[in-house]
Amino acid sequence: MRIGLRLLQDLAIPLSAGALLLAGWGANRWIGDGEQRWIVWGLLGLSYLIAGAEPAIRGAALALRGRFDIDFLMVVAALAAAAIGEVVDGGLLLFLFALGHGLEKYAMGQARRAISALGSIAPRTVHVLRNNQEIEVPVESVEIGETVVIRPGERVGVDGRVSAGQSAVDQAPITGESVPVEKSRGDEVFAGTLNGDGALHVTALRVAADSTMARMIRLVEEAQSQKSRVQRAADRFTRIYVPVVLLMVVATATVPPALGWIAVAEGGSAWKEALLRAIALLVGASPCALAISTPAAVLAGVAKAARSGVLIKGGAHLESLALVTAMALDKTGTITRGRPEVTEIIPFDGAEPERVLTLAAALESQSTHPLAHAITTAAESRSLAVPAVTNLVSVKGKGLVGTVEGREIRVGAARLFTTDERSASKGPALPAEVATAVHDLEAGAQTIMVVAEGDRFIGVIALMDRPRPEAAGAIARLQSMGVDPIVMLTGDNPTVAKAIGATVGLRDVRGGLMPEDKIEAVSELARTHRAVAMVGDGVNDAPALAAATIGIAMGGGGTDVALEAADVALIRDDLDRLPFAIALGRASRRVVLQNVSISMGMVGVLIPLAVLGWLPITLAVILHEGSTVAVVLNGLRLLGFRDTVPREPRAATPSASIASSTAGAHAEAVAGAGVAARRVEAS
Repeated sequence: MRIGLRLLQDLAIPLSAGALLLAGWGANRWIGDGEQRWIVWGLLGLSYLIAGAEPAIRGAALALRGRFDIDFLMVVAALAAAAIGEVVDGGLLLFLFALGHGLEKYAMGQARRAISALGSIAPRTVHVLRNNQEIEVPVESVEIGETVVIRPGERVGVDGRVSAGQSAVDQAPITGESVPVEKSRGDEVFAGTLNGDGALHVTALRVAADSTMARMIRLVEEAQSQKSRVQRAADRFTRIYVPVVLLMVVATATVPPALGWIAVAEGGSAWKEALLRAIALLVGASPCALAISTPAAVLAGVAKAARSGVLIKGGAHLESLALVTAMALDKTGTITRGRPEVTEIIPFDGAEPERVLTLAAALESQSTHPLAHAITTAAESRSLAVPAVTNLVSVKGKGLVGTVEGREIRVGAARLFTTDERSASKGPALPAEVATAVHDLEAGAQTIMVVAEGDRFIGVIALMDRPRPEAAGAIARLQSMGVDPIVMLTGDNPTVAKAIGATVGLRDVRGGLMPEDKIEAVSELARTHRAVAMVGDGVNDAPALAAATIGIAMGGGGTDVALEAADVALIRDDLDRLPFAIALGRASRRVVLQNVSISMGMVGVLIPLAVLGWLPITLAVILHEGSTVAVVLNGLRLLGFRDTVPREPRAATPSASIASSTAGAHAEAVAGAGVAARRVEAS
């Protein structure tokens, strides 16, 4: 019902004009040349006025500035037909032209509504905790840091992080995920998503105007105004082509009858026949389909991408995706999750693994460093009771020393336990068996933390920043699509980088890079490949994102700087969206080329038929407007695009193979000691 009403609204003008045209034609047949002839002219005149007013005003405004467009050509053709007595044919031209525009408006509106409808699903009010009371307020009034209560079955009103509760959240409107995602403390949620059966407390991270959904809608609206290279070329062609068509029309209307090239039956008029041919030429040569062919495909492609978790900032970037033949990927936060995890606990001297983790978590609970967070998270996941720590001291670049339950505990890199005169630790050196375990684990590119209780070395904890589970499959899919080479660029230790590269199937791995080195690497790829994509998430990736043919930012964990510098953003941190985006770009490019072929092919057929007099005006109008609607509908096929590139099975990440090799430096981040946190791995 709603679709039918929209269609009637978009077709109100052409349907009104068509009804008046039909009534005028019927009145003409009934009345003939009688005294009531004014009724015929009144009905036909109203049909002309309703169908032709808008294109006449628009075309005249451009003509006064020395530019002639398709609207101008159609109005001139209709008036010329009326001038030689073919009033019904002229009205039919305006009616079908208006009908074509109405269908275009409806079809293009379908693509726009696919995105703008997202804005209506976000709630207008939310429940906020203020002064220990839950009150309902407009979503626009929620400030960053406030706690929003999301009840079961409600839509999330703000972008934020879960501070309490657990529930499954349907994120399909934002990320395109088909199944709800479990959310618990620390997980991020988006405005407009649908909460499941559990209640959540969410700390607002953005105001309503800056939510992911609001940015999606804003970026898609901006994308509609940005033209691709094909569309810009079509616009330049049209500016030259339309004046040429006008000259051809004048020549067709004047030269053949003046030179006697048109044979007519006795009593006929060569000039009238020439003018009929000129009008048919005017209709057939008008590039309506060409003008709409690219915008239809681009808008549908951008809308489909946004509904699938990929924001594309313009038609030019959608086209660039289709041309990508080489790609550079950042490591930390892009190929990997960007957060270390405990992968292995090796106990010594009869200690239990839980005891090793508990004592480490006691010291690390006072730190804000990612490695410390990994330790405390592991302890929480095992429901371990973490005791309090006193006398906590940070040994710069090495580890932590503190007192737990009356005993001195030391946690840190192997160098924390050196016994030279520069060491702040006065304990014994590592036993041989512990040193061997540390060496073997570090050789596998893991971050190692040794735990000592008094003079006993009770265990070693290994941590790593795991590759994303979909990374290997996504890279394999890209390679199968002909994107080669795919290069990893990272500021991390080259040994670590190569280990991660081997895990996800990358041969070209470049570690130890500064931001300027990444720019040079991207520029080097650009010199030998048609289009290069750079994928990253950090501040230090922004210059390389801007230097690439197309920059792609990880939208979920990506920094605002990276998102601004990028041309495309993956709303959900899922590398599977990369092959999808490139496949969609290629499909969009194919549709654009098909549309251009359809539009120019039809023009190429109609022009000679019109010049030779083999094309009646009515048939010219039907074929011309039919091709226009055809290219719009062809473009809208992209709204139903499905990625046909086969998915690789997600690779299982080994439990002890890859992590940062900069062990122990996390000790500089100790909140209790007032020392600022520092992230040790340069991504």
